[in-house]
Amino acid sequence: MSLEWVVKIISENWPMFLRGAGLTLVIALIGTMIGAIIGLVAGVIRTIPAPERGAKKIILKVINVILSIYIEFFRGTPMIVQAMVIYYGSALAFGLDMNVFAAAIIVVSINTGAYMAEIVRGGIVSVDKGQFEAAHAIGMNHVQTMWNVVLPQVIRNILPATGNQFVINIKDTSVLNVISVTELYFVTKSISGNNFRYFESFFVACMIYFVMTFIVTRILLYFEKKLEGSDNYTMIGNETQVEGNRK
Repeated sequence: MSLEWVVKIISENWPMFLRGAGLTLVIALIGTMIGAIIGLVAGVIRTIPAPERGAKKIILKVINVILSIYIEFFRGTPMIVQAMVIYYGSALAFGLDMNVFAAAIIVVSINTGAYMAEIVRGGIVSVDKGQFEAAHAIGMNHVQTMWNVVLPQVIRNILPATGNQFVINIKDTSVLNVISVTELYFVTKSISGNNFRYFESFFVACMIYFVMTFIVTRILLYFEKKLEGSDNYTMIGNETQVEGNRK
């Protein structure tokens, strides 16, 4: 590897690298946020207790079957194939001239939603059943129990997994180059095609990916620690007081 070529590639192409990295972050962030919402809704629906009889039972069963197919399909197929099917398939089947950025958001969101649905379902199942029983005992229905008791705990518990999914999406956006999304990998491929210095060009891209994921990971760890609160506390009567606030 030539250090001189690395410096030259950065100095000559940094605006392209910057635009590619920026688009990568935007797609990963928006896709993760929408995917988290999809996963939250799907996870909640999949944990609704089935009625004993009637039309509600049939409707819920049909919805669960559809969600199961969706989750298994998008968890069991590569994102690169999903991108090709959604972008080119929509044009062939429905005549849609889809914008590549919109297609990228849809692919990442749907893929993330499939994984987040299982993460949310696991988070809900992990909540102690006694909390459900206690909420029902004071008159809460299922929706009120989920909204006021269960989901606040689930969202906090799945935050590390959601952050990890965001980091994964930053890296996985590279497969979107197959539908000509000008993210970091696509930009790097264009740069290396012009200068024929593939190793140096992709080394720069590798470092940019590492910096992005490293910074995002550290930010997420910071927020996780903030949510955990302080472990330094003492019990005084019926109140919990943090020692740091007493000094």
